[in-house]
Amino acid sequence: MAEDRFPGWHGTTILAVRRGGKVVIAGDGQVSVGQTVMKGSARKVRMLKPGGRDVAVGFAGSTADAFTLLERLEKKLEAAPGQLQRACVDLAKDWRTDKYLRNLEAMLIVTDGREIYVVTGAGDVLEPEHDVAAIGSGGNYALAAARGLLETDLDAEGVARRAMAIAAEICVYTNGNLTVETLQG
Repeated sequence: MAEDRFPGWHGTTILAVRRGGKVVIAGDGQVSVGQTVMKGSARKVRMLKPGGRDVAVGFAGSTADAFTLLERLEKKLEAAPGQLQRACVDLAKDWRTDKYLRNLEAMLIVTDGREIYVVTGAGDVLEPEHDVAAIGSGGNYALAAARGLLETDLDAEGVARRAMAIAAEICVYTNGNLTVETLQG
């Protein structure tokens, strides 16, 4: 995939945490090529408002590819207002079967404040266990940290911020420059 055409490119870390009736998506801003940080302030968490309903999306991978997918997701949500799962499944089907879309290299975490989904180009639409999902270069570090922090009294944003800080301390492809969006469930 991208590693073949762009060796050494590494992107961001995205984390979603559901707790106390809220869902928080946090994303760091680092984009690296090999051992060089190309940009430390990339914004890979976005709010969509299809039909006036808030949906937060975090993406890892190619930014142009992710924007193409966000546009498609927004159209799916406009066609099926309030049906996040259906829109994500329809996007994943198109992504896997469409000749053009199947070459897009990104992953998405999508939430409407009630549901959280990880959507991939392999046709996956995954609802995470334990109210935590993570993708990207430091995703596994952020996921492990967040799962452990769910044992504390921190709220959703506190868990997300602390878990991303832990991931940034461990993963050289993750920094502490966060974009955070919160949705009420």
